[in-house]
Amino acid sequence: MDFDSRKTRNRPLEARNESGPAGPEPDLFQPHPNLSDVVNDNIVQTEIAGGVKLDGLPAGTELEVETQHRYYAIEYQGDGKGIISGHPLFCPVPTLVQISGSTWGGSMLWSRFVGREMHLEFVHPVYGRITTSRIEDVRVVDQDHPRARDRQRSNLRPELN
Repeated sequence: MDFDSRKTRNRPLEARNESGPAGPEPDLFQPHPNLSDVVNDNIVQTEIAGGVKLDGLPAGTELEVETQHRYYAIEYQGDGKGIISGHPLFCPVPTLVQISGSTWGGSMLWSRFVGREMHLEFVHPVYGRITTSRIEDVRVVDQDHPRARDRQRSNLRPELN
């Protein structure tokens, strides 16, 4: 052991100017005193469950969204717009929509975010505002993965047929 490592070995990580073995501290939500406990709890639960922030995605990114009742395919177009398919009435063919974001089922919307355990909300050009059933999973499709090239899925979940 050299002299420098002995000198800093027992000092706190902050004093060593290191972020430690787990990396930098995550930027976690701090409950807001002006929000109800239910809303603060929902936000924390959504951070744990995860999701996809649309603002950070390049146009052309493909998403798979699995809700309680359907599978949706979304090709993100940028600026909150997406081409969505997966519902036999609202989008049986790819349809350009404005993706509002996700909601917990009430009036509070997390803009341009598709979150697990939330409901996707988008504006359809004919049917107006649509809210899906609860999102069970959301994935960014890796175009290099072999399954991505030949993915053929029923829009209705198999166990509901």
